[in-house]
Amino acid sequence: MNEDTKKQIAAFRFGVIADLVDRKLGRGEKRKIVQDKSEAVWDIPGTGRSRISPSTVLHWLRRYEQSGRKIESLYPDERSDKNTSRALDEETALSLIRLKQEYKGASLPVVIQEAIRRRVVPESFRVSRATLYRFFNRQGLMEEDHPPVDRRRFEAEQPNDVWQSDALHGPRVTVGGRLRKSYLFAFIDDMSRLIPQAEFYLQENLDAYTEALRKALAKRGLPRKLYVDNGPAFRSHHLEAITAALGIALVHSKPYQPEGRGKIERFFRTVRMQFLSLIDDGLALAELNARLTDWVERDYHLRIHSSTKETPLARYLRHVELVREAPKEMEDLFRRRVFRQVYRDRTISLGGRIYEAPVELIGKRVTLLYHDHDPARVEITLAGASSGFLVPLDLRVNCRVRREHRLTEIVSDPPPSEPPRGDLCAEGRLFGQGDPDDQL
Repeated sequence: MNEDTKKQIAAFRFGVIADLVDRKLGRGEKRKIVQDKSEAVWDIPGTGRSRISPSTVLHWLRRYEQSGRKIESLYPDERSDKNTSRALDEETALSLIRLKQEYKGASLPVVIQEAIRRRVVPESFRVSRATLYRFFNRQGLMEEDHPPVDRRRFEAEQPNDVWQSDALHGPRVTVGGRLRKSYLFAFIDDMSRLIPQAEFYLQENLDAYTEALRKALAKRGLPRKLYVDNGPAFRSHHLEAITAALGIALVHSKPYQPEGRGKIERFFRTVRMQFLSLIDDGLALAELNARLTDWVERDYHLRIHSSTKETPLARYLRHVELVREAPKEMEDLFRRRVFRQVYRDRTISLGGRIYEAPVELIGKRVTLLYHDHDPARVEITLAGASSGFLVPLDLRVNCRVRREHRLTEIVSDPPPSEPPRGDLCAEGRLFGQGDPDDQL
């Protein structure tokens, strides 16, 4: 760093602390000024940063006053390899040290993400993890102050003891003449590495995931534990209610710690390398899923796994008698739940259709349970008690219904009445029997 650059940096630093020099300030007033400076946006020379921490402002002020107010005291320190990194300038290094001291147990990516959020480093900040690790390690900041986490490899003893599940971003598929992103939801049996279900969907949400789960349970029975990610598609009261009703323990992995889902992650790597590498964008969703199913059933399930030394299908079937079958009423647990108000005319709307509810539910807020593929079968409940299934509205029947004192009677259509029997031609009469003199 040449002399001119040092002078420019020193002049900038003095400009920051100038209104704190030679002033008798109370502690609260001084703290307020320093805080305002830390919240301001600066054009800091030599770095891409725009923020200065309160401790840095006080550090500059202390150096300046202790030196007898010499501007040279605000020069940047000479670079040295000892306890520093050539990839980091002095200000960035000091700021990262303070941030790592604040977040002792955080991983390096989390520290960098927080540094970018606080504008300690610019969004374009690029330093390898190895460089940061060595830098923090020299500062003694990578020493664990708590016992290491026991992350030993494990394997379930029986099929369906544990299922791991996650989502993978897939190729683009053609839908209505347009390309859309697809998402793969998959399940893997921990003991056998068999895939109970794997399917691409157009959305990475709860509805898609529960549909994939329903198919997996119907095909391969019930697991005792389901290990999933922390994403929105895996967190909901509806999913918790489904798994609890089926006797499945729903377990979410800790944020930033995917180690417990290692087997599904390894399966996804296999999918990328052996299946998706041969798939081009633009397939129809049904065609993509048909190819995936064929690859899983004819290739993956019949190939000897490197860890178990058996094929996933053979290992799973060896103890298939221990698998719990899905109950017959399982389908009802996956019904969608919506809330509706019953109108005064007993009607209730759902999905563009109008139904009739029981009279006693008029004005009540009820819960409707239904499947998207079976809109005619909609159950209505109030406070957890079922009131049967809704009846589609029939206006023609309702027009013949009499309601009196809460009694309902369907009245048959009356027989057609005969027209007046007048002789329209005889004796010049136009209106039936009557005096001819009355005619106009």
